[in-house]
Amino acid sequence: MRVLVLGSGGREHALVWAVRRSPLVEEVLCAPGSDAIAREARVFSADPADPAQVVALAKHESVDLVVVGPEDPLAAGVVDALTEAGTPVFGPNREAAQLESSKSFAKSFMARHGIPTAAHESFSEPEAAERYVAQHDGPLVVKADGLAAGKGVFMCADAGEAVQALREIMRERRFGASGASVVIEERLLGEELSFYAISDGERFVCLDAAQDFKRALDGDRGENTGGMGAYSPVPLVGAQLASRIVERVVAPTLAGMRAEGRPYRGVLFVGLMIRDGEPRVIEFNARFGDPETQALLFRLESDLVPLLEAAARGRLPDDAAQGLRFGPPAVCVVMASEGYPRGYPTDLPIRGLEDVEARPDVALFHSGTALVDGGWRTRGGRVLGVTARGATLGEARERAYDAAAGLHWKGACFRRDIAAAAAARV
Repeated sequence: MRVLVLGSGGREHALVWAVRRSPLVEEVLCAPGSDAIAREARVFSADPADPAQVVALAKHESVDLVVVGPEDPLAAGVVDALTEAGTPVFGPNREAAQLESSKSFAKSFMARHGIPTAAHESFSEPEAAERYVAQHDGPLVVKADGLAAGKGVFMCADAGEAVQALREIMRERRFGASGASVVIEERLLGEELSFYAISDGERFVCLDAAQDFKRALDGDRGENTGGMGAYSPVPLVGAQLASRIVERVVAPTLAGMRAEGRPYRGVLFVGLMIRDGEPRVIEFNARFGDPETQALLFRLESDLVPLLEAAARGRLPDDAAQGLRFGPPAVCVVMASEGYPRGYPTDLPIRGLEDVEARPDVALFHSGTALVDGGWRTRGGRVLGVTARGATLGEARERAYDAAAGLHWKGACFRRDIAAAAAARV
């Protein structure tokens, strides 16, 4: 098989890493890829969110399967175009991807199908939104309705912070057109986790859970980011809770999408808040998470490709779960540039990368790097996902942080509490 992965970040690096290990795969291609991904796949300069370019590339290279990494190609209709062209593709079409691309759609969908989530209101006029928060002075969450790379969510302690969030989203348009409307919802309390299911439109199989750390600073302080670290598995998720999540969230979501004429093919990523053993949906994502994918796939011992291809072709076997094998725990620590998720410097030389890459049970998934004159330099806010396995969650965590300590560039920063509470719990 020849497999084309769309995207260029740490998630896509992890997907390429996993796909390349399949004995079924003759060659991995990636668009646009990165200098790091180019060491494991043949990269192309095609725009992954341009349906015509992706279809042309897939046809020219006789691609057998396309795997969509980021959310923008889904919202742009790349899956629809590939399907029309007869190329198997793993990812939901544009209508199904609205579960992520429109928070207003997702909220109304959950209300229609009785899926537990936070109380909320949607607004397209900043004045009306500001009047609403003035009448609800307490903890609120303000979300840009559209795609904002995980950064369009503001956790607000009071009305003042909510008004400031509305100003940035709706008046200053920090996230562009994604901020034309907002969702304002109650702030849920509990423990957050990410739950994954792969669906072919009819059947689905669940993967292991992961936990992401969105806030920029230790102790879940600071602004929301694209993700500062993750670990898998999650000790909180035993058989009983997993069954409850499937029964109350995953199954009705996929059944609801079928009933509304939007059968969902691809990976359904459900962001959940768990309190007193009860799950409530924070958000849906229509693709693998970043950096949860790095931890999840570094644990995966079975072949990912047959699962992706079967889902893409609508042929997921009923016993697919029996073939899934996950190994020991993994922890991913994201190293970022100073100033992220706002302004940050780039083109800073990275030291220690080759030595850390040589360590056993450690993988470096590149989010924002470039190879310049034989040396690695920073190119993004999130730079590296330092991922490690261990016999226990604590050992994986220790290895990940030891590896992070061996990497250096001016202003490099990372959270120091990734998986700390979970490791202490087991």
